[in-house]
Amino acid sequence: MLFSRFRSRLLILALLCLTLVVSQALAQAVPQPQTMIPAPPQIAAKSWILMDADSGRVLVEHNADERLPPASLTKLMTAYLVERELDRGNISLDDKVRVSENAWRTGGSKMFIEVNTEVSIRDLLYGIIISSGNDASVAVAEHLAGGEAPFADLMNQHATRLGLHNTSFANSTGLPHPEQYSTARDMALLSQYIINDYPEHYAVYAERYFTYNDIRQPNRNRLLWRDPTVDGLKTGWTTEAGYGLVASAKRDDMRLISVVMGTSSEESRAQETQKLLSYGFRYYETLKLYDQGAVLNSPRIWGGEKNELRVGVDSDVAMTLPRARNEELSARLDIRDDLTAPVSLGDRVGTLEVRLGEEVVGEHPLVALESIEEGGLFKRLFDQVRRFFSNLVGGWF
Repeated sequence: MLFSRFRSRLLILALLCLTLVVSQALAQAVPQPQTMIPAPPQIAAKSWILMDADSGRVLVEHNADERLPPASLTKLMTAYLVERELDRGNISLDDKVRVSENAWRTGGSKMFIEVNTEVSIRDLLYGIIISSGNDASVAVAEHLAGGEAPFADLMNQHATRLGLHNTSFANSTGLPHPEQYSTARDMALLSQYIINDYPEHYAVYAERYFTYNDIRQPNRNRLLWRDPTVDGLKTGWTTEAGYGLVASAKRDDMRLISVVMGTSSEESRAQETQKLLSYGFRYYETLKLYDQGAVLNSPRIWGGEKNELRVGVDSDVAMTLPRARNEELSARLDIRDDLTAPVSLGDRVGTLEVRLGEEVVGEHPLVALESIEEGGLFKRLFDQVRRFFSNLVGGWF
């Protein structure tokens, strides 16, 4: 009897051990499921895009390169050029602009400036962004470039500089013109520059109201009232263009930019934008991998005053990826093996490659974080000898 019980217990223990071994083997043999991401929501718009503002990664898009009339989304470039001139010190917020009859007579949405009055750049910038004032846009164009035609030429030069390859401007307002068009992708890129290049002016885009000449006007971006994380950017509408909205929102450390063009109503552009933003924040995250100026490596440099060169990236490196996949990220530094002085600060010396699993998801230039001059004659000759033997034996000498 006693032996029978002992044998039964041994059998049970053996079965438990066998079950554990089989379970572990199956766990290793069966691939673990990755984070599941559903298809993007159905968006009722002619064209749309969702992009991360830091990494620049496009999460979802539809007809994002289709050329469409931008309507008042045009004013993003008008405001950008004002902000650029402010940043360069060519104008100040307190500068006064005399309102011409041409600006005063401009049709469409207005800030309600009056002819022959003087209006500050600050008020005009608010009038462009919040009130979507065509009169304010023309006044700024005349002040900065002498007229709408030369200002439009300036807008197009900067569109080329910023890589807006499917954009053409004919005026500062967005009023219909056969040579005025843009795309959802280009509007997202322009918004990225506005946010990242001139953050000190970006707070204007979140203002809900602007009062000028005793007339209080609301920002037409309804999401500023509905979603506390939304803080910009611009609405647009004409009969030809339909309703458009460029929006941006920040939650935790992640900022997204969405663009919808060609929706059917003010309410529709707000709802469709909210769908895109909710999808992006729910299923993606943005991680900051490296800081601008951080030393990532110090490779050997030949013939210089110093033997090692500090290298890193010349801008912050961020990656946007599906949530819960950050453990799959890896990075590789590909640095030139023939670094020779002199080297100047900012010179490219290699490439930083970022992978998600086996997929390359980003490449960034590696640059010199310091300047290194040539060493003296003896140092250069000595390094030549060391380099010869280093190459001969396949390593440092």
